[in-house]
Amino acid sequence: MNQAAIPETEGGIEIALPECPKGIGDVIASLDSRGLIAGVRTQPLAVWADDRGYFLELLRMGQGLVAGYPPASTQVSASFLYPGSVKAFHYHRRQTDVWAVTAGMLQVALVDLRQGSPTHGRRNTFYIGELRPWQLLIPAGVGHGCKVIGMAPVVLIYATDRFHDPSDEGRLPWNHPGINYDWEIQHK
Repeated sequence: MNQAAIPETEGGIEIALPECPKGIGDVIASLDSRGLIAGVRTQPLAVWADDRGYFLELLRMGQGLVAGYPPASTQVSASFLYPGSVKAFHYHRRQTDVWAVTAGMLQVALVDLRQGSPTHGRRNTFYIGELRPWQLLIPAGVGHGCKVIGMAPVVLIYATDRFHDPSDEGRLPWNHPGINYDWEIQHK
């Protein structure tokens, strides 16, 4: 696989752009999928439903996917996305994210950009949200993007292991030719 390195500016993971064939990579439909990018982890969200609605537990500091997050620098943020919108791709050299969708459905695209990673260039696709209430841990160096699927907007809640730092964020276009992710509906 051909790769182009992106110069490292502030330390952290070394990034190398892959040359992927057009497609969406491995669709991850089970928590223990063998096709996961190295370091990516999933966990179901705890949901308690009754006749009034439901309660969704997102995270407990010191447990689950955020177990190693330092309390002094952990940040929890929210993003509201309109139906059909695509936000892709970006990556962090130092920051780890944990995503959870609390309303709507999201197609999440990941690509391993870490130079020297055993899964460099591998792509994963997840469908998470109301119909699949999962948390998703995205390690530093893994490019990520998403698309709202369905007719409802999405509320994405995400926790990061450090405060927002613009110098840690790299961006690539949603249609980057090396990632070559197919954002179209996958007709079968």
